[in-house]
Amino acid sequence: MPSDLDTPRGAAELAGSLLPPLGNRWLHTQAVAARARDVSAAVPEGERDLLVAAAWLHDLGYAPELRETGFHPLDGARHLESLGASPRLVRLVAHHSGAMYEAEQRGLSAELAAYEREDSPLLDALIYADMTTGPAGQSFDFDRRMDEILDRYEPGSVVHTAITKARPYLAAAIERTRDCLSDQPM
Repeated sequence: MPSDLDTPRGAAELAGSLLPPLGNRWLHTQAVAARARDVSAAVPEGERDLLVAAAWLHDLGYAPELRETGFHPLDGARHLESLGASPRLVRLVAHHSGAMYEAEQRGLSAELAAYEREDSPLLDALIYADMTTGPAGQSFDFDRRMDEILDRYEPGSVVHTAITKARPYLAAAIERTRDCLSDQPM
């Protein structure tokens, strides 16, 4: 077990051991980690490595060998918890990109609630990194990313319904991250 999962290097090693067979998911993960590095000034200096580590691990639950519930934020968080990852990293993965909305659609709200969601610039920046990166690592603005997700999933499907409900929450996180970045000295 990597002992340094809260670091970009340890997180990248774990992600690299599970996600490359997933093709575009691996490309997406690498690009989300790069985007997190790019926007890390939006979070306090002491949290920047954790942001990038969470970006590397946010989609870990898609790995077939980790699939328990079929809900990747929860499956990824549970795996990280089993490896002894820090509780904060586990919670960030569990709650990335409005997971609470999809958990509700899947009837997994109680299971997700085992991991407390934080309202913080760190979670906002993780959402920003994920919600401005396309499924194969493309750089998208938020509206294009939302449209891409809605086009990929049928209306009425769990993901389509959840992302539609999550859109205002996600947009607010994107805006807060932009505000944090604009407050940084040049």
